[in-house]
Amino acid sequence: MAIAKRTKAAREGIDREKTYTIAEAVKLVKERAKAKFDETIEIAMNLGVDPKHADQMVRGVCNLPNGSGRTVRVGVFARGAKADEAKAAGADLVGAEDLFEKVNGGAIDFDRCIATPDMMPLVGRLGKVLGPRGMMPNPKVGTVTMDVAGAVKAAKGGAVEFRVEKAGIIHAGIGKASFTEEKLVQNIMAFADAVQKAKPPGAKGHYINRVAISSTMGPGVKVDAATLFATEA
Repeated sequence: MAIAKRTKAAREGIDREKTYTIAEAVKLVKERAKAKFDETIEIAMNLGVDPKHADQMVRGVCNLPNGSGRTVRVGVFARGAKADEAKAAGADLVGAEDLFEKVNGGAIDFDRCIATPDMMPLVGRLGKVLGPRGMMPNPKVGTVTMDVAGAVKAAKGGAVEFRVEKAGIIHAGIGKASFTEEKLVQNIMAFADAVQKAKPPGAKGHYINRVAISSTMGPGVKVDAATLFATEA
């Protein structure tokens, strides 16, 4: 009953049928983030694509200008000098066959996986383990690279990967409730721009159909997609 009352109270003042400017939506969401922890602010974008078709797959990475507010643990598959570079850049786990054995055994103690190209024959054997978690390294999002130091720093600094789901929806965490409204708006606009730039060649008609933002425990607020790309929010 208490949860129902909190939910009802959080929804007060939000018109479920209205789409708000990004600035208005952020304000509403922040005001309702009342949990005892620092809630994640999340975005959901419904795209006009069918990801079952290869030419309509949407995937990419966005370097949020104000970071994600999340502590990201990074695992790197590399050898020799590249392994040293990864460690110096702040990677949490670095290895080759030894790291393979840990991950293959189910010990995945990282949130982002990076690999040098020469390690991919080994890492590729972890497809059934890393794939379902969306953690398989991919050159399209910069996680298969010789610049392991740069990739580690980007991951630690707030780089957010995105990939469209079966229903044509992209979900991502783009900040914390403790962020200022301005920083959240900047992060959301940067993320929307990255998704726009990732528009696949097979996408026909309207690309970004619906957008909503919410906090971990709060209600969703619909966003006028046009305001995501304005010069001023």
